[in-house]
Amino acid sequence: TRSFLFRAVQEEEAVMATSLGSESPRTGGTRRGRNGNILTRIRQGQITGRGLSRGTQIPEALLHERDKRARWHGIPILLQKLYESSHPNSDLSQTHGVLKEMSSLLSMEAMTFVTEDRKTAQESTFPNTYTFDLFGGVDLLVEILMRPTLTTQKKKPKMSDDLVKDCLSVLYNCCICTEGVTKSLAARNDFVLFLFTLMTNKKTFLQTATLIEDILGVKKEMIQLEDIPNLPSLVQSFDQQQLANFCRILSVTISEPDIGNDDKHTLLAKNAQQKNSNPSRAEVNQVTLLNIPGFIERLCKLATRKVSEATGTSNFLQELEDWYTWLDNALVLDALMQMASEEAEHSSTESSDESTLATSPLRHRLPQSMKIVHEIMYKVEVLYVLCVLLMGRQRNQVHKMLAEFRLIPGLNNLFDKLIWRKHTSNHVLHGQNQNCDCSPEISFKIQFLRLLQSFSDHHENKYLLLNSQELNELSAISLKANIPEVEALVNTDRSLVCDGKKGLLTRLLTVMKREPADSSFRFWQARAVESFLRGATSYADQMFLLKRGLLEHILFCIIDSGCKSRDVLQSYFDLLGELMKFNIDAFKRFNKYVNTEEKFQIFLTQINSSLVDSNMLVRCIVLSLDRFENQTEDVKVVEVLSECCLLSYMSRVENRLSFLFRLINIINVQTLTQENVSCLNTSLVILMLARRKGKLPFYLNALREKEYAEKYPGCLLNNFHNLLRFWQQHYLNKDKDSTCLENSSCISFSYWKETVSVLLSPDRTSLCAIASYIDEAYMDIDRDFIED
Repeated sequence: TRSFLFRAVQEEEAVMATSLGSESPRTGGTRRGRNGNILTRIRQGQITGRGLSRGTQIPEALLHERDKRARWHGIPILLQKLYESSHPNSDLSQTHGVLKEMSSLLSMEAMTFVTEDRKTAQESTFPNTYTFDLFGGVDLLVEILMRPTLTTQKKKPKMSDDLVKDCLSVLYNCCICTEGVTKSLAARNDFVLFLFTLMTNKKTFLQTATLIEDILGVKKEMIQLEDIPNLPSLVQSFDQQQLANFCRILSVTISEPDIGNDDKHTLLAKNAQQKNSNPSRAEVNQVTLLNIPGFIERLCKLATRKVSEATGTSNFLQELEDWYTWLDNALVLDALMQMASEEAEHSSTESSDESTLATSPLRHRLPQSMKIVHEIMYKVEVLYVLCVLLMGRQRNQVHKMLAEFRLIPGLNNLFDKLIWRKHTSNHVLHGQNQNCDCSPEISFKIQFLRLLQSFSDHHENKYLLLNSQELNELSAISLKANIPEVEALVNTDRSLVCDGKKGLLTRLLTVMKREPADSSFRFWQARAVESFLRGATSYADQMFLLKRGLLEHILFCIIDSGCKSRDVLQSYFDLLGELMKFNIDAFKRFNKYVNTEEKFQIFLTQINSSLVDSNMLVRCIVLSLDRFENQTEDVKVVEVLSECCLLSYMSRVENRLSFLFRLINIINVQTLTQENVSCLNTSLVILMLARRKGKLPFYLNALREKEYAEKYPGCLLNNFHNLLRFWQQHYLNKDKDSTCLENSSCISFSYWKETVSVLLSPDRTSLCAIASYIDEAYMDIDRDFIED
């Protein structure tokens, strides 16, 4: 609150009245509301435009009188001087002198907010930045900065770079110290767009970028990049460091805003939002970026450039632990680098490129670890932008460019020396949409793995993660198995694949198997490898990974490692499902590893502990069993069918029914999300396979009997009926989702649709209609679930 101002001046109302006179300064009329305090009058003036509208209009004598008791540290008086010295056509050098005097008061306070002393600052009763804002300082600085754009004179007033830098720094200090300042600046769209024009000046770039990032983080409505004046030329003017920092700003403008509450993430809510087919602001911004000539190519170069590593990096992680806690972002470290640059400029007339900086004394004094992490932090921002673009509507265009500019081979060359240079201490697992406060190196690894996942997922370019020898190995596997090579493999441009002895996928497998049992990097690693297998099942891809011991590693993690993380276990279940699907060799290897009843029971316990996490593996086993049962002429298949404990378990109808009952029971239309909708699809797979064999009535009747046994007749089947109605609404308008269902199950989507229609038939005489198994008294299948 601003009550301290009220307390500080309340006693001086008589002085206030005398000082201001009996008439309003603007109207000459009789002054009303003599009992109002200064704060009230300023607020009224700002609203009505009459009387006091800023603190600088208060008589200087009164400010001097109250300054010491109110602990304003002379800020209101300095603001008056700043106001008087900053009129149009005034000498701005005097303005700068006054601002510098105030800046020291504000910057020290701001420093405590970004260091361990922040608690002291928050408990302070009279923060300087609060006083500065209260007396109109923030508005005055905005006015000073924008003045050149508002004048009608042909000769625009020239502001020094140092004055601009100090104005921006003071504004940033106010943003981080005083609540509400950032939001008020964000509400001024003209000012936000104006800030981007300041980024053309390299000397003011860092301060501008830092302030913009802070403002965009709280802005209610996402800005449109196309509204930024001369955006293409602005981006093309950036050097590589500036472009990397600009990516921090871009990340806010191209990411869909996080909806927040879990209930808003339901598919029901998402479908309602998607009824408006117009592209979102984030999608429009993505297109704007892609249309900037050379933008993606420069990002690829930034992501893959090597770091010049000198000696003395052995204590890198310890040094990192010591200083990253106060490091706000890459821009802060850039300020150190800029100091080095300025030092070099004083001693040389050459440009401040990387070779020049290397000769700077300060550059030598910067710890080597800081240089490395500086590069790492750049790459985190760049990889994030590339990852978002890969998941957008322009995915194929982005894929083509990333392949052309050799992003994957470049990352492969950095893998051992930078990306996974040494083991990182364990950390808390973050969800995909969570803001991460991890160290730069941890963030870098996670962002790298997310990029691989997005790059490989359902796209033929996934084979760029291999080198030429590994591609030949895939061809040999297909040849030996007497199956045709996958078309995407045949079409892969060998000039764009990884170099060296190992491809990126193989390198990832190596570190994945070395990862400690309780490391949550396992989640992201498993997701990245699983994405390579997703889509139409490829026997050669599976065998490539099986030969490298992946199945045994996954089973060790699930059964023997004592892993308790549900997220990690889910990622391993999903990966195991893709690895084993329709692959008789994988089931044989499974049976060899799970060679005791005790191990098998542990495995089943892990599956049954959370079907939301394990249902994709259940689906894989059911689908594989169905295919193997139709291949009884193959001796190898018959042998594995008779010996494999997992296939034998799933072949028992009571076990399939148990899974079906629980899958339907743990979801309803209101709780369906992208995470658990797979439970609905797995239950449909079980029923589609039953329908093929003419056993659908048996399964539906079993569900009815289960309802009565559990003493809630109609509950399960009514719920399933509603789920299938939603399924029709959700999938029949989504090409990508239907393609994924078809590819992952090898069941044509027309059969999916037909089975759902049969189950939803209103004909109560049909033995394949759900309605036939719900007694009239318990029938509740016509509700409009959208309004529930």
